[in-house]
Amino acid sequence: GNALTDVLVSIPTDAIIEKLGLPRGGMSLVDAPSQKAISKAMAGLPHTLSLGGSAGNTIRAMASLGGGVGFIGKVGGDTTGDFYIQALRNLHIEPVIFRGSESSGRCISLVSPDGERTMATHLGAALQLDHSEVRMNYMEDYDYLYVEGYLVQNHDLIRNVVILAKKMGLKVAIDLASFNVVHENLDFLHALVRDYVDIVFANQQEAEAFTGESDPRRAVEIIARDCYISVVKIGTRGAYIQRGDQRVIHVGIMAAARRVDTTGAGDFYAAGFLHGLCNGMGLRQCGTIGAILAGKVIEVVGTTFGEEVWGDIESLIDEVRGDRCLF
Repeated sequence: GNALTDVLVSIPTDAIIEKLGLPRGGMSLVDAPSQKAISKAMAGLPHTLSLGGSAGNTIRAMASLGGGVGFIGKVGGDTTGDFYIQALRNLHIEPVIFRGSESSGRCISLVSPDGERTMATHLGAALQLDHSEVRMNYMEDYDYLYVEGYLVQNHDLIRNVVILAKKMGLKVAIDLASFNVVHENLDFLHALVRDYVDIVFANQQEAEAFTGESDPRRAVEIIARDCYISVVKIGTRGAYIQRGDQRVIHVGIMAAARRVDTTGAGDFYAAGFLHGLCNGMGLRQCGTIGAILAGKVIEVVGTTFGEEVWGDIESLIDEVRGDRCLF
């Protein structure tokens, strides 16, 4: 995935956003000079750093659940890159991290007093990850390769990685990431899923872009024709899940105590689902664990929990493991 460091900044008013010309509540891709200007404008304001990026969120959540995980990505030769690598190690995530010539990728999130997040992302060195750098031995002792859809524009990289994974006997999972990414890479994605991918995660918009079908129940069936497991998330209505030609399963959401920030909900859903698969659970259990993690992450600003919340999550997963119906 894209090796990004999240910089979460609490701002007293929206004046900074207006001054910088950023769309409030949106996510803008910016160049290095623009991000420097943003960093200068937020100087002195309280902020926190954490691992970011779509796959970074997923793998961090899986590590917190006790999974044996690693991360392949690229950072710059700077202190942000140093932070990223050390943060992976602190979370017991095996770092397979390369250094690029650009500065490390960062996502600056400006958090308004009402909780709205305005994001400015500079991908930097994350974009420099090259297909020739990824080796087969990096995948030894793993069962699954998870790929974030935001990397799909680099066709050579994704194709090489999934081919190596299949040679090593891994199952390949991909999150389609964004409907515009799907539209722009539709033919490539169809071939990739058909030839190499075992598990597809998509939300309703992404599934429609991939299949041309607006009905998510039909879309999950269409995707399942070309892969082992298809998952289509339908927001507050839960998710449809199908394995091969078996019947479609519907799993609802876990009601959140409060909806503060939906950032990372899809990433955490994938983490919960894959955690269930890695522990031999059934599809309904996997979907339920995915819903638990998604429900918890939208209750906080950002994607970082305290130990108490992870303890609550573990307790809920134990109930799922015992086949007790939660929702």
